[in-house]
Amino acid sequence: MRKSIIQTLKFLAFLFTGIILLWIAFKNVDFKSLKADLEEADYYWLILSVLFGFLAYLSRTRRWMLLIHPLGFRPAFWNTFHGLMTGYLANIALPRIGEITRCVALGKKEKIPVDQLVGTVVVERTIDFISLLILTIVIFLTSGVLIKEFLKENIIEPVQSKLAGMPGITWIIWLTLIVILVSVMILMMRYRKHLRHIRFFSKMFDVAKGVINGLKTITGLERKWEFVFHTFFIWLNYALMTWVVVFAIPSTSHLSFWNSIFILVVGGLAMSAPVQGGFGAFHYLVSRGMAFIEGVSLEDGLVYAILTHESQLLFVIIVGAVSFFLIFRKHNKRKPV
Repeated sequence: MRKSIIQTLKFLAFLFTGIILLWIAFKNVDFKSLKADLEEADYYWLILSVLFGFLAYLSRTRRWMLLIHPLGFRPAFWNTFHGLMTGYLANIALPRIGEITRCVALGKKEKIPVDQLVGTVVVERTIDFISLLILTIVIFLTSGVLIKEFLKENIIEPVQSKLAGMPGITWIIWLTLIVILVSVMILMMRYRKHLRHIRFFSKMFDVAKGVINGLKTITGLERKWEFVFHTFFIWLNYALMTWVVVFAIPSTSHLSFWNSIFILVVGGLAMSAPVQGGFGAFHYLVSRGMAFIEGVSLEDGLVYAILTHESQLLFVIIVGAVSFFLIFRKHNKRKPV
């Protein structure tokens, strides 16, 4: 009962956050212009975008299988795919719950211990984080000034404006955060044996240990180069998925593939926000990012964000629902291959 209440409160909190972000994203928008742009968009480009997204999901499926093989299990490709998409469907309801859901789904179907599958997902998410970090660093090295100005204009200055009546408060906050962070890290390292008796810290240490061990296991994979290929292929498809949508809107069709890398990084950061499916966060950051780097209007930036986000969301809902039915239906014994 208590767990259900906590999950409900989390859902409502994330939903409320998403609604607030949506309101911020659309509050200064000319809705007549937005509606006209949506009506004039070429929706055929969305089919190509969804296709690239589908290729990324297929590649993710194979990469996850490569992480599962060292455990001594050989799950079927489509069972793994259905488990993956079921997890993405669950993430729309509650952020990050999909990571556990897909492990439960595949574990039940293929008789694989769920805790071992969770370890593979931790490794996979670590690789995704590192990949996004590398892309972010590359963008900073090539377009650092633009990114700094974008962050300053859309994130830092809005926060500082709220603190305008408190002189000197900004540097005090930053100094305090740094001192707290360093102090916490020192205390955790010094008293880690005692902290392990506390459930929260014990889980944190276990996750950190799992990430380190997981990264070590990658070097021992039977097909490590295939793993690297799929990681590259996944992010290439993400970039292409992001780029082709610009051609659906006349005012954004001039954006280059390199611009799409910037949009991908911004969108990736937005999708990591604790809201269902990146609602609000994606629309706000992506539309502002596009308007900032290439002078695209706010309305056109939002049209792009809506077309990109909602097309992929619809795909995940449809395929995820089908996958959920296929992987959890009864009396569906796996055929030998």
